[in-house]
Amino acid sequence: MANKFTQLRSRMSPESQARAEAKAQAMLVEMPLNELRQARGLSQKMLADVLHVQQPSIAKMEKRTDMYLSTLRSHIEAMGGQLEVVARFPDGAVRISNFSDLGSITTV
Repeated sequence: MANKFTQLRSRMSPESQARAEAKAQAMLVEMPLNELRQARGLSQKMLADVLHVQQPSIAKMEKRTDMYLSTLRSHIEAMGGQLEVVARFPDGAVRISNFSDLGSITTV
């Protein structure tokens, strides 16, 4: 019989629980587009319908390592999010504002 995760977690030391929580939060801060889509409860087909493209286009987009900001913005907005571009430096972070003027992009 399998144990429930909550039962297993309750047997962990407080230090182990804290380490596990920290690792989980770090994983949530950074993830590939396909995992983000899945976490939002969307299939490639559902996202393709919102963007008015075919499902293979979504699969191809999720595998890309380089794309236009407008393409990424439309993908994120179709999932209900908002894209922000932030430059991080040793002495602080700066949100790049000239990309906020890009309107919602409709893909044909």
